[in-house]
Amino acid sequence: MEQSSPEALISVLIILVLAGVISISVIIKLRKSLKDKETSLAELQERFAPVLDVEAEVHEQKQEKKRLESQIEEVRASYRDKRQLLDSLLKEVAIYDEQIESAELGFYKPHFSFDTPERYKEEIQAVRSQQKELISKGGGIFCRTEWTVEGSRAKGKALSKKAVKITARAFNNECDAAIVSVSWNNIQRMEQRIQKAFDSINKLNETNQVVIDPSYLNLKLQELQLAFEYVEKKQAVKEEQAEIRSQMREEAKLDQEKEQAVKEEERFTKLLTKAKEQANKAAGDKLAALNEQIAKLDEELRLAHEKSERALSMAQQTKSGHVYVISNIGSFGKDVYKIGMTRRLEPLDRVKELGDASVPFIFDVHAMIYCDDAPALESTLHRVFDERRLNLVNTRKEFFHVTLDEIKNEALNLAPEAEFVFTAEARDYHESQSILEQRKDKKKRINSVDMLPAEI
Repeated sequence: MEQSSPEALISVLIILVLAGVISISVIIKLRKSLKDKETSLAELQERFAPVLDVEAEVHEQKQEKKRLESQIEEVRASYRDKRQLLDSLLKEVAIYDEQIESAELGFYKPHFSFDTPERYKEEIQAVRSQQKELISKGGGIFCRTEWTVEGSRAKGKALSKKAVKITARAFNNECDAAIVSVSWNNIQRMEQRIQKAFDSINKLNETNQVVIDPSYLNLKLQELQLAFEYVEKKQAVKEEQAEIRSQMREEAKLDQEKEQAVKEEERFTKLLTKAKEQANKAAGDKLAALNEQIAKLDEELRLAHEKSERALSMAQQTKSGHVYVISNIGSFGKDVYKIGMTRRLEPLDRVKELGDASVPFIFDVHAMIYCDDAPALESTLHRVFDERRLNLVNTRKEFFHVTLDEIKNEALNLAPEAEFVFTAEARDYHESQSILEQRKDKKKRINSVDMLPAEI
């Protein structure tokens, strides 16, 4: 049933008034009541308008939520990608930068077990020959495709040959740089560097189809490992063969016994001379007692002389030995060297003793000089650098504040065949410093990269 409009109702009421059914006053009341209801209806519509639109609002809010969730996921995905890129870049940079500790310092496991440095040198030459042979046969670095340039295969072949040559030069230069700079504290980093060069150059050459074969990469890695192990073996053999292991306690005892025997002989000589002088002036019982004392002193002097001669003979027979030059940066700092002498058959035993629990780090050996008169060479070097002693009171302390060049120049004047090692490895010290730096860096990174979560 359709609802009547206000105008229609008014028309009906007018007809009823004319017909005498209702009075005008009733109509006025009805009209007023109608207006009141219209006003009330308008107020209700205005008041509950938001409620009437709740479904539209809910729909709109759901759409907004989906939009925000989509944005959040995009931000998370972007963060993950950038975090992975950051980690990757830090690792790549660490391969080339010795100061960055992101590339962990690991322990190198030898790949070869040759007995002598010469055998390592031979193997290095053999590996280099294999590299040349592989390249000459077109198996190390080559082009997978036969290109044509302007319809000419010859021009395409020439272009491919040039690209192969450029690739070989780039890769070989990177490998040579790694091999030259390899040492105990970066061997893993240099291996990664060569591998990175292999991957990067091959990726750059994807368009022209020039590739470095994995077999050539393996030969380069072998050369790097052989070069490193050659240096390590050379140093090990030098330490084993260098006879710098005499026992200073035995030497000191020998010198002390010699000095004591000489002094004892001199004392008995003086006593005997004095007793003889007194005997020349004595007589009777006193003379007899002095003669008995003289006989006893004669025997004691004879024994002391024999002891002195044995000690002197032993000292003369043991003059051959080694004069060593060693340092300990971690314990004494730079440009501080100990110049000592040893007569041991295993000279490095002495160095190991010096680097016992009394000092925090072991000594580095810079020179192991064998000579027939080691005491004379040691004494000469001590005399030359006497004013450079660390301990100016106790001259038995053989530490000098001097450069290795100065020691070498003086030593070569007396022992031209002497060999010196200038690099102070100080491995324990440098590794300790590296660990300390890593600890400091780790604390710093807590406020930087390490505070970045893997995901958000």
